[in-house]
Amino acid sequence: MEKLKRYAKKSDYTYTLGSFPTFELLEHYPQYLKQVLYSAQTKEEIVDKLRFLCGRQGIPLSCSDRVLERIREKEACLVAGVLQKYPDRMEAEADHVVLVHPKDMGNLGTIIRTCAGFGIHNLALIEPCADVFHPKTLRASMGALFCVHVECFSSFAEYQSTAGRSHDCYPFMLAGSISLQELKREEGAPVSLIFGNESSGLDDSFLQVGQPVCIRHGDEIDSLNLSMAAGIALYEFTRTSFSRQSDRGAGQPDRIRQDG
Repeated sequence: MEKLKRYAKKSDYTYTLGSFPTFELLEHYPQYLKQVLYSAQTKEEIVDKLRFLCGRQGIPLSCSDRVLERIREKEACLVAGVLQKYPDRMEAEADHVVLVHPKDMGNLGTIIRTCAGFGIHNLALIEPCADVFHPKTLRASMGALFCVHVECFSSFAEYQSTAGRSHDCYPFMLAGSISLQELKREEGAPVSLIFGNESSGLDDSFLQVGQPVCIRHGDEIDSLNLSMAAGIALYEFTRTSFSRQSDRGAGQPDRIRQDG
């Protein structure tokens, strides 16, 4: 492989910076993981787990503080995976979250993680948008990207005519005609929860798309942060089915959470 450099969008590979997202990559998409790097300062239990998982998958593993220093972002980084970028497609008949021109990679990663947490595994991005493969996005998602299908579309019309053609649409807008608290989801068709970007939200053309929805809040603020609004909407739309899953006692496996 070529000499590893700081991430560039035009490159065909990216990095999972931190042990937890790298373990998620090893679990979900090991076929796209080209190599794993770790620091001499990494805890031995983390190194032992990396040796086991990488050895089982035949993935090169090496200790190199020099390379980690070269490829990391601002934060310190003790573990990194070299990820070959891969194509992905959404599941057409599942519920979707749609982000129209999101700009902030931290928000995007947080929303991806929230989607996975509430069982929505399909996310549409309307271009131009933040880079889903940027290490900042991957780190903010804490590896949840590897549990969510993310697909980019050149326009909302393209999304609606392809992946979202059978969906009931709910654009979230301050001008929405019904509040989220009053909305009753109809059983049947899958839904598209649609959000605008951090600065301008959705334009008025989305008033004609499905049922506009607003999240009521106090007068002390003019709007909610994008990732917060998406989290509230995901909770409301999934809380019934999520409660049923919790009642069945579905547990989560123990994992080593060393975010370094």
